[in-house]
Amino acid sequence: MALVLSFAFCWFIGFATATFNVTTISFDEGYTPLFSPGNLIRSPDGHSVRLLLDVYTGSGFISSSMYHHGFFSAKIKLPSDYTAGIVVAFYTSNGDVFEKSHDELDIEFLGNIEGKPWRFQTNLYGNGSTNRGREERYNFWFDPSKEFHRYSILWTAKNIIFYVDEVPIREVVRHDKMGGDYPSKPMSLYATIWDASSWATNGGKHKVNYEYAPFTSEFKDLVLDGCPTDPIRSFPNSTACAETDAWLQTRDYAVITPKGRSAMRRIRQRYMYYSYCYDTVRYPVTPPECVIDANEKQRFRNSGRLRFGGSHRKQMRNARRKRRSRPTSNISTEQNDM
Repeated sequence: MALVLSFAFCWFIGFATATFNVTTISFDEGYTPLFSPGNLIRSPDGHSVRLLLDVYTGSGFISSSMYHHGFFSAKIKLPSDYTAGIVVAFYTSNGDVFEKSHDELDIEFLGNIEGKPWRFQTNLYGNGSTNRGREERYNFWFDPSKEFHRYSILWTAKNIIFYVDEVPIREVVRHDKMGGDYPSKPMSLYATIWDASSWATNGGKHKVNYEYAPFTSEFKDLVLDGCPTDPIRSFPNSTACAETDAWLQTRDYAVITPKGRSAMRRIRQRYMYYSYCYDTVRYPVTPPECVIDANEKQRFRNSGRLRFGGSHRKQMRNARRKRRSRPTSNISTEQNDM
């Protein structure tokens, strides 16, 4: 497994773009504790923070301001060993202000039993559309508990891009038919660690085991590029942040180069194992922002999950082996979901 991860990581690095030109800030310059401040530990220089989950509580922090569009980023290292039932989240939301019509952009890291890797998902909600979640789930191509990796969310009036280590893994381009489903109201940036035993690992089959506590997630090199705004006074006046929006569009993270699109396509082919765009059980009518690729669609079941367990590369390799060893077999190639 270590050799495979090492090979995959080297392949991934080959597609990585130059490091983004961003300005990092200290914790106190842009954030405040969200809950359980006793489980939030700042570094002596104030430029990194640890969030702990123990048998009593998790912890989290929130940006001091709300932003109307922006680039939100941090280097994160996840807990190691047995992490089933744990969710570490890095996300934007305005649920505290717009309780029944909130927007949200998520990167959620899903823990696993010891020896099994972390996974993660991206998601977005607009205008309280929690019954229309737009999840995509991925396997990692590296061990996120060994070293820090940068995770980023770009949110503009035109598109949303999720990044891992300066490489795009998902882009959602605004479509007129999305209407209010496209996040449009000012949001805060959140980071949390919490007990999600009811669903995070194999649908809740594996719970948090507090014999391994405390679980520690670390955040550093924090970035908040955007337009701070008062959500009540500024919304829905979209002109207040026009200058910052224009500036965001000029940044290196706002443009996906051909090389970046190639990397994004390969990552999605190899490591994405669920996509709502192919989930015709949940969405008989494909959501308007989805771009359906006929070849990609063949890899997924109607549930939006892979026809084979594991990566697409493993899927193709297994299919070739089956054809060679049992050319006349009629046995279904579908396996259980991972």
